[in-house]
Amino acid sequence: MPKAMHIRRDDSVVVIAGKDKGRTGRVIRTEPRRHRVYVEGINMVKRHQRPRSVSDTQKAQSSGIIEKEGPIDVSNVMLLDPSDNKPTRVGARVGDDGRRHRFAKRSGKAIE
Repeated sequence: MPKAMHIRRDDSVVVIAGKDKGRTGRVIRTEPRRHRVYVEGINMVKRHQRPRSVSDTQKAQSSGIIEKEGPIDVSNVMLLDPSDNKPTRVGARVGDDGRRHRFAKRSGKAIE
């Protein structure tokens, strides 16, 4: 069973390693089994895509060379602290309702 990731969809993150180091973006999608995240506008890759014949009710898929986000290892991104927009580690604590909540270790404030 894969270990739980601290980064979730719609989190704001900063890239801390790789060709896009220092850039920030919003997480579009996560793949916990592969420990990967897809960040909006980061790690753009080119894909050659064939045109698809679709019915009138569906939207036509674009063809040619398209750019889309590639995966980034979750260890190469850090969550941005909601209070001061700086990178922070993520902790977990159990609230009064008995549920697990994430918090920013930098400021101690709850995330979300």
